[in-house]
This record gives sequence, structure tokens and C-alpha cells, in this order.
Amino acid sequence: MLKMKGFLFKPQLWSDLRHYDRRTLAADAMAGLIVGIVALPLAIAFGIASGVSPETGIVTAIVAGFLVSAFGGSSVQIGGPTGAFIVIVYGIVQQYGMGGLTVATLMAGAFLVLLGVFRLGTIIKYTPYPIVVGFTSGIAVTIFTTQVKDLLGLTTGPVPADFVAKWATYVQALPTVDPWSTAVGVLSVVVIALTPRLSRKVPGSLVAIVVMTVAAYLLRTYAGVGSIETIGDRFSIRAELPSAAVPVLTWESVKQLVQPALTIAVLGAIESLLSATVADGVTGRRHDSNQELIGQGIANLCSPLFGGIPATGAIARTMTNINNGGRTPVAGIVHAAVLLLIFLVFMPLAQYIPMACLAGVLVVVSYNMSGWRTFRELLANPKSDVAVLLITFLLTVLFDLTIAIEVGLVIACLLFMRRMAETTRVSVITEEIDPNEESDVETHEEHLPIPAGVEVYEINGPYFFGIANKFEDVMATMADRPKVRIIRMRRVPFIDSTGLHNLKNLCTMNHREGTHIVLSGVEPAVREVLEHAGFDALLGRDHICASINEALEVARHILKRK
Repeated sequence: MLKMKGFLFKPQLWSDLRHYDRRTLAADAMAGLIVGIVALPLAIAFGIASGVSPETGIVTAIVAGFLVSAFGGSSVQIGGPTGAFIVIVYGIVQQYGMGGLTVATLMAGAFLVLLGVFRLGTIIKYTPYPIVVGFTSGIAVTIFTTQVKDLLGLTTGPVPADFVAKWATYVQALPTVDPWSTAVGVLSVVVIALTPRLSRKVPGSLVAIVVMTVAAYLLRTYAGVGSIETIGDRFSIRAELPSAAVPVLTWESVKQLVQPALTIAVLGAIESLLSATVADGVTGRRHDSNQELIGQGIANLCSPLFGGIPATGAIARTMTNINNGGRTPVAGIVHAAVLLLIFLVFMPLAQYIPMACLAGVLVVVSYNMSGWRTFRELLANPKSDVAVLLITFLLTVLFDLTIAIEVGLVIACLLFMRRMAETTRVSVITEEIDPNEESDVETHEEHLPIPAGVEVYEINGPYFFGIANKFEDVMATMADRPKVRIIRMRRVPFIDSTGLHNLKNLCTMNHREGTHIVLSGVEPAVREVLEHAGFDALLGRDHICASINEALEVARHILKRK
């Protein structure tokens, strides 16, 4: 366990190994074996869909899967390539090549480590839910769109990256639909959907790949059907791990790739913490979000050195791990070892897998990822949430995920500020205060009178930049200029720099006009901020009071002097 000031490096694996026994090892080994088998077809499919080779997807699952389990903050998290990164990775590869993707992934890994070191994991978990659902559903639609060509066996030229142009190309190419490829793709979806009814232990994607690969091989060999494209027709398969290589970093490439790297980091953080939170709800344990981000960062720092792509926590594989008895990170390490063994021994057989079958696997992935039921439920929420949901979804589909996340977060922040401003109220009391309704009044009288020439204003809520001008607007509606203005701040939990600036200007202007400002019921935390800002000197220490009684007494003394 490594300690720094305000930072603690303590992977969950270290804690779980203290009380490890043979029974737990047996359960973790079985879960890791099953998860490794489940992860194989997904790693291949995600690699190809991302615009890289099938080996790249598996290498990512091996390296990142091991490191996420070894250094993460969750006992059951399974890391690897996920569908959420397909759109981002494909776009980076098309624009900057594999070298650019390597640099962007390394930078994203560094960002994730820094997020964990500075303990920002908890904040990231507060990403508004409509944004998460919006871009997740948008990614699902985009993934489905990218698989239409292989699913139907269409013959086209280069497929455009733009969503609308892509569908226009598909429509024009409809006469070239290959019935054999279409049959393989559709049957793959059917097999994946029906497999859980027969056995939940065996992954439907693996069954579909085995069945369709055998069928395609028999059709090609004995029936002369050569139109079913396979992985071997598009890629050359090598069953060997690439050697580690450090990319050449230049300032120009770093500047170009900062935005994609930040997108990878933010999406990876959200996805991994969401997966860990879902796992906590099932296992009853709690993950360390900051340590999880560090583990994800280490994985994304190391994976590209071996030619890998971005990785994060995978909800489906994590749930498979839990459902099959995995309880410690050892299961994730076993899953990586199983993938490594399969990669070295059986990888040449992957060349016979039909592309239409992989497209069917990704169609199911996109369906499960879409969360269309949740999307439909959110449409009944307040209009502001619906606006964030739809804008994020449409930007993800029609433009790209980077813009969607940036705009979605900005809109969500603006709407949050508007709601905060609406909850903060400014009221005016000019005659008397009812002690029965006040918490800071000390009197045995039925009513606490307000002297003539005194106005009492109450701020109810945070005094931040969203409502800084509201107070001035309320005072502007008062016809008479009082000799004393009492500002009750007993329900102000915090005040920001804009609120301080606004309040200071207010006090200065009133002083010039001959009106005294007295602050009442200031919370200790807010008072400390006011003292640092020099309000003691500006108003006088006796003008910042603990209760309304003190404030009214100060007001009476001021009136007597005048």
C-alpha cells in the first residue's frame, strides 16, 4: 500500500488476497474460464468494428483485462474493449491512423490516472443520467449502422463516415444484397437470442460463431458458396503477441489528439464506474472509484504499447463474472490467461469466422446497449431532462461522441444552475417577524417588530453567480430608501466569488447612499469566506451578526445615532 499526501494506492486485489482460500480460488477459476470464453468473440468483433485487426481486440482484452483486475478498485470488474469505444476508435484510426490512436490512448490513460490520484472518481459518478443514456443509446444506433454492410453482404465502395450518407449508400446498394450472408447474420442473431433459454452458462455469441463458422465452411467447401466473406478474406491472422513498442511523441501530435484523448478518458471513466456501481448493487460490496480509475489508467497506458486499443470496464462481462461465482480480481486475471491461451493455440481458426456472423453479434450488442426501455421512460421526465437526453443522442448519432459529451455536459450544467437559481428565493420583511416561524429569533413576544427605517431581506438558498443579480432586482422594486438594510443569510449554505463581488458592490453603493448594511444569521463557513474577503473591515465586525435579534439591536443603535 503506497501513501502520498491525500492519496492512497491500494488495489482491491491486495485486500482480497489477505483472506484467500482454495474454495474462493476454485470459484474464481471457473468464473474466469467462462468469462474468457465469453470475451473471445466480443474482443474479435469489437476489434474489427473499430477499424483494427481481430488480434488487436484480443490483445487489448488480455493486457487491459489483466491490469484492470490487478490494479483496479473493484473485486469483480472485468476490463477490455467495449462497444462504447467503437465509434471513437474508428474515427481516430480513419483520421490519424494507428499511430494517432496509440498516442491518444496513452494520453487517455494518463488522464485517467490523474483523475484517480486527484480523487475525482466520485464527481464523475455524478454525470447526469440523461447524458449517459443519451450517448449510450446513440452509440448503440451507430454500432448497428456500421454493421449493416456485413450483415447483408452488401457490395459497396468505401462507406462514408457520416450517418445520413452511410444509410444513403446502403439504400443504393440494396440490389447487391447477398442472401447467404444475410441468412448467416440473421441466424446468428436468432441463435444468440435462443441460447439463454437452453443454457445460461454457455455464451450465445460463442455458440453462434461456432455454428455459423462450421456452416459457412461446409457451404464453401461442398456447395460451392463463395459469397460468404470471412475474417480470413479481409485480414491475415497471426497467433503471436506483438512486442512492446513506445510510440514517438511530438508536441504537434499531442496537441491534435488532446480532444480525442479526453473523450476516451471521460467515456472510459463513466463506463467503468457505472459498471462497478452496477456490480456493487449485485454483490453488496463497495468499490473504490478513485483506485478503479487508476487501474483503468494503467491498463490504457500499457495496452497501446502492445498495439491495443482503449479499454474500460465491461458491464456484460462483469455481470457474467458475478453470475458464475467470481468474487475477487483473481477471476479477471484468469479470464486474461484463458484469452491468452486461446489466442496462442486457436487463433488461426478465427480466419474461418463469417463477417456476417460477427455483424450479428454486434447487432445484439447494440440492442442490449441501446437501453430503449430506459430511453422511453426518460421521455416522461421534466422537459429539461428530455432536452439533454435528445440533444446528446442526436449529436452522438449525427455528429460524434466528442461533441455529444461536451455539449451534453454544458447543457446539463446550465440547466442545473437554472434550477439552483430558481430554488434560491429573496424575500422582503418590512413590518414584523413571527417568532413561531423563525429558527434564529430569541424573544418571548408574539411578534418581533421591525423599526421604521429598517428593511429586512432574506436570502433562502446558495448565493452564487446564478442569483447574484436577483437580490439587486428585489431591492430596486422598493420605493423608499431605508436607513438600515438587514440581510438574513441563515439559509445560505455557501457563497461563491460572484456572490461576494455582488454583495461587496451592494454594500459599497448603499454606504454611498447613506444606508447601512447589517448581515444576520451568517453560517460559520460563509462567515469565514466573508472575513477572508474583507467584509469585517468593509462593514464593521459588529455589523455581521449571529441572529436577527442582534441585527435588529445594531439597527436600533444606528437609528439612534442618526
